[in-house]
Amino acid sequence: MPIDAAEALAAEPRTGEIRWTAKDVQLYHLGIGAGANPDLESPATDPGELRYTLESRLHVLPSFATVAGGGPPGVLRGLSVPGVDVDLARVLHGGQSLRIHRPVPVVGTAAVTERIAAVYDKGTAALLVLRTEAADADGPLWSEEARIFVRGEGGWGGERGPAVPARAGRAPGGSTSAGVPAGEPDLTVERPVRPDQALLHRLSGDANPLHADPGFARRAGFDRPVLHGLCTYGITLKAVVDTLLGGDVTRVGAYEARFAGVVYPGETLRVRMWREEGRVRVTVSAVDRSDTPVLTDAAVEHS
Repeated sequence: MPIDAAEALAAEPRTGEIRWTAKDVQLYHLGIGAGANPDLESPATDPGELRYTLESRLHVLPSFATVAGGGPPGVLRGLSVPGVDVDLARVLHGGQSLRIHRPVPVVGTAAVTERIAAVYDKGTAALLVLRTEAADADGPLWSEEARIFVRGEGGWGGERGPAVPARAGRAPGGSTSAGVPAGEPDLTVERPVRPDQALLHRLSGDANPLHADPGFARRAGFDRPVLHGLCTYGITLKAVVDTLLGGDVTRVGAYEARFAGVVYPGETLRVRMWREEGRVRVTVSAVDRSDTPVLTDAAVEHS
């Protein structure tokens, strides 16, 4: 079996050092659409956008932590551990969670430790949970988990783990009510995705050909390249921060989301937000495909 759960779980944690600069932060922000606020006539010079793009007033959106260091993201690093040998075309990012212990600095160096925290048998797929901790000289910076689905690798009789929606991580073809709060949202905004957004976002470290190569995308079951789940993840957090959190990135304490379907570059995202005490619950859908859900079970904890 390409996935040996016991070997993967028993593997020693991997440690290393990552570094990033203001240019890395700016590139990440541009890769999730910063500087292009559709609600403004001149978005590139809007002060709210310049805090993501101009070095003299730069703030770091916490989701930058998912790509800090410029190496492959967790969804790819999780496939290079002992006991895991799978076809990249069968891999889908199922979800991401992030907890921020302190604001992420504009320039930084951090020690990271990561390990496979769980391997679940979902029947038709295996689910790997990659846990990463980052800290600098002043203490912990962030903790994150990437949930990685490997299609066709389940069925060995292992623990099933927590329940997830049947469509998690798959290409959309219908609708679901998973993760939708009751009542009307407090705010709804739309965010267009540039046709070249995936080509720009991949410069922050995720070189998976699924997001650029049409032939590879077809082999993976999609008719064209799809947007990175972490790009949708970042676009969504930015929308919440810019609208309900007053543009203050330091108010974000934690953020989690489940990837319920793919986004294609060039589409428009509809972001619905519900305010609750200490958090914002969110759903995201593809306007161009009859509001097909693409991000569900999402929540931003904040101060």
